[in-house]
Amino acid sequence: MKASKVVSPSEAAALIKDGDCVTTSGFVGIGVPDELLAAIEARFVETGHPRDLSLVFAAGQGDGKDRGLNRLGHEGLLKRVVGGHWGLIPKVAKLATEGKIEGWNLPQGVISQLYRDIAAGKPGMLSKVGLETFVDPRKGGGAINANSTTPQVRLMEVGGEEILFYPSQKLTVALLRGTTADEAGNVTMEREALTIDNLAQAMAVHNAGGLVIVQVERVARAGTLPARDVHIPGILVDAVVVAKPENHLQTYSTAFSQAFTNRIRPPVGEIPAMALDARKVIARRCAFELPVNGVVNLGIGMPEGVASVAAEEGLLEHLTLTAEPGVIGGQPASGLDFGAAVNTDAVIPQNNQFDFYDGGGLDLACLGLAQADAAGNVNVSRFGPRLAGAGGFINISQNARAVVFAGTFTAQGLDVQISEDGVEIRKEGRARKFLDHVEQISFSGARAARLGQRVLYVTERCVFELTADGLKLIEIAPGIDLERDILSLMDVAPMIDDLRPMESRIFREAEMDLRTDLLHLDLPDRVALDRTLGQLFLNFEKMRIRTGDEIDLVRETVAKTCEAHGRRVDVIVNYDGFRIDEALESCWAEMVAGLTERYYAQVSRYSGSAFMRMKLGEVFPDARTHIFETGGQARTFLQSDRGS
Repeated sequence: MKASKVVSPSEAAALIKDGDCVTTSGFVGIGVPDELLAAIEARFVETGHPRDLSLVFAAGQGDGKDRGLNRLGHEGLLKRVVGGHWGLIPKVAKLATEGKIEGWNLPQGVISQLYRDIAAGKPGMLSKVGLETFVDPRKGGGAINANSTTPQVRLMEVGGEEILFYPSQKLTVALLRGTTADEAGNVTMEREALTIDNLAQAMAVHNAGGLVIVQVERVARAGTLPARDVHIPGILVDAVVVAKPENHLQTYSTAFSQAFTNRIRPPVGEIPAMALDARKVIARRCAFELPVNGVVNLGIGMPEGVASVAAEEGLLEHLTLTAEPGVIGGQPASGLDFGAAVNTDAVIPQNNQFDFYDGGGLDLACLGLAQADAAGNVNVSRFGPRLAGAGGFINISQNARAVVFAGTFTAQGLDVQISEDGVEIRKEGRARKFLDHVEQISFSGARAARLGQRVLYVTERCVFELTADGLKLIEIAPGIDLERDILSLMDVAPMIDDLRPMESRIFREAEMDLRTDLLHLDLPDRVALDRTLGQLFLNFEKMRIRTGDEIDLVRETVAKTCEAHGRRVDVIVNYDGFRIDEALESCWAEMVAGLTERYYAQVSRYSGSAFMRMKLGEVFPDARTHIFETGGQARTFLQSDRGS
């Protein structure tokens, strides 16, 4: 055996035997061992070997064309594939959809966490992730075709609850990637944008007696690498291959950026603001849901724009954006850079990130919307013969406290014009997204509604929310005709009871000043006291209350104003466009009751919305509550009451 573990790409490819079960590193175009994959492809094309390989991967690894796992998309090379996201590997996906290989689509986070359990010698893992989706054995068990009959997931009952068991995979080869290896096989990752699951995969394969091969940029003398920088210890590594630069790009879009290593912070504005189009309108509306001081996941595709809007509105310092491969904080990148980020707080292994997500660590997830139905189910994974795969979507959507699905209302050819007047549909998309039934359930609306999860569906022309009875239309964009542009393009009509316009500033070129809204910087301006009349005016128009802290802020501001006055006041409250999460209504009522008891004399409230007046009547059921349609009526009541 050589003193050095460094071998050529062809020598590494020759180590892989027919029938091996291979696992690979990578996320989109980050950390993909393209030199090793290219060598395996070249050997197969030349010799017909290795053949009948099994492949297990978590995240999608490809560019949608020829790179990444697309290099393995040859009939005969692969026999069986278990993967999380398939949309970027069409050559492999085609083999699966045509039944030329066995194939399964499992949640990305589950596969990522399984690497760790395989390393520990466990028989598999238990998880609720996947229940009531297409991964559930009652709905197909994640099988892509009729040839895929070996169960990859089983339904069990533990402690009286339904749970899914995912058996461990038998891995024999790991193809991984790092930056620098020493001659003993210790590997660092200082120029990589992510660490992903490299350590867990190396342990899983090594402990099973398999072969671990790592692609790197360069080799150092044995024993010279700083121990703290080593991500894959040499005891786990069997062979090292030095890659050509073109097969070792930092991402498929960026050859190398020091900012993606998080060793420098780029200047503000390096990631440009978005142009005002349908994509930005959707991202802006989603941004209204951002939780101040909360933790957020942004999915690939349409949701990527939310990061740009948050940066443009000066909100990044007031929330923590994350991405599933392990990025925490900063601003996530988009396109084929997706997964990388600048100005991050930390980059952790992917399996640990999914532990955090699955345990309820996300306050909000903003994810793509490909298909939805009247029950609130969402499909992002399968469209006839096209296999996209769910990726981390199931883990994230199922476990976040709140979810916003983002996408255009129709697809394929949609052309819209955005202006200060709103939305003009120049050409409607050929494909409907709001169907009678989705083709595959990637997100279960019934489960989310049953568990009380807050869910919105945001498009460029309208917004829906999930209720116990299914989809309800709650907002419409200016310029949009309800019947022509929405209802006639839906297979099943949604519920409608209080339809309000989308915020007009979403459609203007200038910044929205969203920071003021979310941080309630304008709250003092919403509380005005007329000392001569002894009247307090509370302007809650278009205010959004989403947390108990925001209720406390309102209480403190009003109490401070009343304390300074020293006498009880008559109160007029404007509730036009006011919104509060249903779970907080009792807390709001309790806050108002406390203020009423200490400071208020007569109180009149008004809203132009009949639905809001009905809700106010439910929240304030006291007979002394007076709710009017206009501000003038509310003032007249106080004047007449004072006169009597």
